[in-house]
Amino acid sequence: MISGMFSRRNRRAGRSDRPSSPALVTAWEALDAGDVPGALRQVRAAGEDQPLAEVALVVGRAAGSAGFPDLADASAALAAAPEDARALYDFGYACVERGVPALAVPALREALRRSGGALPVLRELVSAYEDEGRHREAVTELLRHDERLADWPDRYLLVYNAVLAGDLDLARSRHALLSDPEDPQWQPARDRQNRTLARAADAGRAGRLGPSDVRGWQYVLGGTVLGTLSPYGFDDGMNGRYAWLQDTPDQCLRGLLRLRALLDGAGVRPRTVSLLPDRDSRILGLAAAEVLGLPAEPFAPGRPDTVVVAYDLDGLAAHDGGPELIGELFERVPGQVLHAHACCWTDPPAVTPDSAALLHQSVVAPWRAQLRQSADGGVEQGPADDRPEAEVAAGITGAGLSDGAGDGTGPADGDAEFAAFATAVAGTWLRGDRARVRSAGPVPSSRFA
Repeated sequence: MISGMFSRRNRRAGRSDRPSSPALVTAWEALDAGDVPGALRQVRAAGEDQPLAEVALVVGRAAGSAGFPDLADASAALAAAPEDARALYDFGYACVERGVPALAVPALREALRRSGGALPVLRELVSAYEDEGRHREAVTELLRHDERLADWPDRYLLVYNAVLAGDLDLARSRHALLSDPEDPQWQPARDRQNRTLARAADAGRAGRLGPSDVRGWQYVLGGTVLGTLSPYGFDDGMNGRYAWLQDTPDQCLRGLLRLRALLDGAGVRPRTVSLLPDRDSRILGLAAAEVLGLPAEPFAPGRPDTVVVAYDLDGLAAHDGGPELIGELFERVPGQVLHAHACCWTDPPAVTPDSAALLHQSVVAPWRAQLRQSADGGVEQGPADDRPEAEVAAGITGAGLSDGAGDGTGPADGDAEFAAFATAVAGTWLRGDRARVRSAGPVPSSRFA
């Protein structure tokens, strides 16, 4: 919490109980219709120059409807005293806590100005920027207050956001100046940052780490080796990621072949494939055992020298016992490799895989009910494939590979290019824990709402 330097709130009488800004009136009308998500989208779309007191009116009403009393109270306080630094901070803090950091940014910026640059406010503003993926703005704000920053956490956050903004020169120069943390709670963060910059050195030797090098940056940020790049829409803003994908058996096979090439290039010799309990992962795991020429066994915590195969870690998390399994995968076991076929880039999984075949926003597994053209030329949902898991897995290993050329706009993604990358990063792969990486990093991609 912020210290007592903030003034007592001065609630003003006579303030309107509904917004007058046209953009916010639209949001208010959405609330009249019971559309809380729509109202918040309208507030965000209105931009960051809206009157904060009126924004607070809308957000407070939305929070009340959603059952968020902390945000409702903070909104009421800000609506009553929009020039009070503490009210601004409390509103911003509550917005971040309730998952709407975009609405926190204007209030926290104003709180920072009115508090004379109080470091607790700065840290909360940086947190909001991070949640929004606005790492360059976080860096700019931290540099503006550089002379007053503490090494931990402030200058650590400067290095962290510099990496996520793609500014490795700044990250390296400031990282070299960081003192060792006196508080042991920061040592894991220090270790992760050391590993991140070591991975950046390896990935930089494998490629240019440019603004569209999604494979290189995916490795820098979390240690994930990305097996395949989307061959569609590269020049239209996708940069190698998928948006909505109906997956296919041949795409699953391509991902497993890239996993095999990665293991070979890195000199990793697993003895088994570990099958996770959800159906999607079991199907893919059985196919992986065939491709890798290894026996398949049910997953057991602590088993070394094994490839743990997940189709989608989010799907595993939704399975009975999934959250406990996710927790067991956080800490690395010697010789254990975690491979996820499909990895969501807009809402990354709770643990970061060591290998991922593809990045998506939304995916439908090949054996689940997919959309198809109906007899009358429309669109319908086809049936799911409910055959035994081994039969479905055999369809993956027996699939014929397409040429993977897509629309021809992307960079070369052949086996030779991938093998060269795998060899280049072998020295820093499979190090440390599998902490979640929430940011997509410096490579943008188009997304759908």
